Amino acid sequence: MNWKEKMIMEIVSGRTGKPHVTSQQFRQLIEGTVGQESCILASGENLEPELASNNSLKIRSGMLAHHGNISSVKIGTYDAVNLSNGSQGMKRIDLVVCRYTRNAETEVESCNWVVIMGTPVSSNPVAPTYTVGNLQEGDLVDDCPVFEVHYDGINVTEVKKILSVAPNLTELNSKTSYNFDSLSWTNPTYHITKKSGIIHIDYHCVVSGGAPGISFLVAKLPSSIYPKNTIKSQAWTANGSSQRHGASIEIKPNGQICLVAGDSFVEAGFTVSYPL
Repeated sequence: MNWKEKMIMEIVSGRTGKPHVTSQQFRQLIEGTVGQESCILASGENLEPELASNNSLKIRSGMLAHHGNISSVKIGTYDAVNLSNGSQGMKRIDLVVCRYTRNAETEVESCNWVVIMGTPVSSNPVAPTYTVGNLQEGDLVDDCPVFEVHYDGINVTEVKKILSVAPNLTELNSKTSYNFDSLSWTNPTYHITKKSGIIHIDYHCVVSGGAPGISFLVAKLPSSIYPKNTIKSQAWTANGSSQRHGASIEIKPNGQICLVAGDSFVEAGFTVSYPL
């Protein structure tokens, strides 16, 4: 930026006597509230995909935020996207992207669904590349990948939604409780809560056969609160004399919680928090 240029503060949310709010300013507002990353906003049917056939994908109503830009499929409608044929005996991954474009001459902006075809291979297909743009720097094209379409031969085997649905303010400010999906140690005392997008787990259990150096599967979380990456944190154990010792836990992306202790124990516990 040339700091020698004269800078003038502009009012955005007030009348000036003429049209003055730009799409760039609106995107700045969205970036400051929703963030610059891509997500689906909680609206309509959250852009849920429905495979109508091997050549047609329906995308239900919803709203998409990408780099500050908002696009939508109207409530009560759906968009139909044409898919290409698969290849006999080959595997492939196609990308369905929401493509932002701006006409350099007219300055008209638009968003449309575009299918980017991947490369057919005999095994281990990968998603194709796409255009990464920056709207605030004036790029003319910016792709937002929303779905992966997986092919095995001529058939579509999976339509994978890449983006998650962002929690709204009510969800962020509310406190939600959860239960473990499964337990390895019986009758534990625990609390699992989510508030402001943060998961808090407080756990304690009396056990038998607690041996050092063994990775014990403690429990498994419900899929809605799996961590995105492996979480490692401190834990504690206690022996029959109530002497406490250090231990560690690992929460895996598949929701499994494992504990390893350095000494024999009859009690174990931990407190951990992580963002979703």
